[in-house]
Amino acid sequence: MKLENKKIGVALTGSFCTYEKVFPQIENLVKEGAHVTTIFSFNSQKIDSRFGKALDHIARARILTGNEPIFTIEDAEPLGPKNLLDILLIAPCTGNTTAKLANAITDTPVLMAAKGHLRNDKPVVLAIATNDGLTNSLKNIGHLLNTKNIYMVPFGQDDYKKKPNSLVAQMDLIVPTLESALEGNQFQPLTLPPK
Repeated sequence: MKLENKKIGVALTGSFCTYEKVFPQIENLVKEGAHVTTIFSFNSQKIDSRFGKALDHIARARILTGNEPIFTIEDAEPLGPKNLLDILLIAPCTGNTTAKLANAITDTPVLMAAKGHLRNDKPVVLAIATNDGLTNSLKNIGHLLNTKNIYMVPFGQDDYKKKPNSLVAQMDLIVPTLESALEGNQFQPLTLPPK
């Protein structure tokens, strides 16, 4: 078990439709023996959607990890200086978060966690989930692919007929992507055909 005893941050942003694929992966990380701390963006901790209530998602994270999530920029900030994580996963990573990360904007707990973690020269893994992945967000994804210590969960078009510009990571590849990133490698193949 390559992730046993690893300290893993799992940051959730507002692509609520992917949560049902992300939470089982959080459970898998815990089963692997990792110590998981969740970090919620402001939107993910406040918005109720047709995919569930924010408080229910937060409760689920608490139950799965046994840890209190991080909700504020102030509480995310020590992750860097105190070197509290081995690796940070942003899953799902929206187009909004991708754009801000690519442009060094730090205005949410998730982005502060990423900034602090990158200062320690450690890996950040992104599980992309955005409806404009092949249009406006593509330049940011490309920029991040060329950024030191940024890795991606393999992704592809989730519905090329109805949403031809949408990209979503294959969430069931989170564990091997984290393992590869901890060794300094991008898990391959990076892009996957539509399902």
